[in-house]
Amino acid sequence: VQLVESGGGLVQSGGSLRLSCTASGFAFSNYDVSWYRQAPGQERVLVATITSAGGRTNYADSAKGRFTISRDNAKNTLYLQMNSLKPEDTAVYYCYARGRWLEFWGQGTQVTASS
Repeated sequence: VQLVESGGGLVQSGGSLRLSCTASGFAFSNYDVSWYRQAPGQERVLVATITSAGGRTNYADSAKGRFTISRDNAKNTLYLQMNSLKPEDTAVYYCYARGRWLEFWGQGTQVTASS
């Protein structure tokens, strides 16, 4: 079982990044999936969630209007489009999959938005 994030990096404030999370080893399409982030010295917090079929999404207040979560079940891939990035968005971003009995985490990808 693997969740592998990619797409992180260094971007200037106001810029955009698109994160991807590719799943393998489990039935991705049966899982609700989320993006979390953890800034240095802080707890890991939820950024956005999308249901298994992609019918419903939910965002943290900090992400509303700027971030868009989506998924392609045919490609076993989760995305996070991040626009208008701010320095306070700087964190390690993690992919998380939750099924009825099991849950999985990715290893994280660093996003740094410079002021």
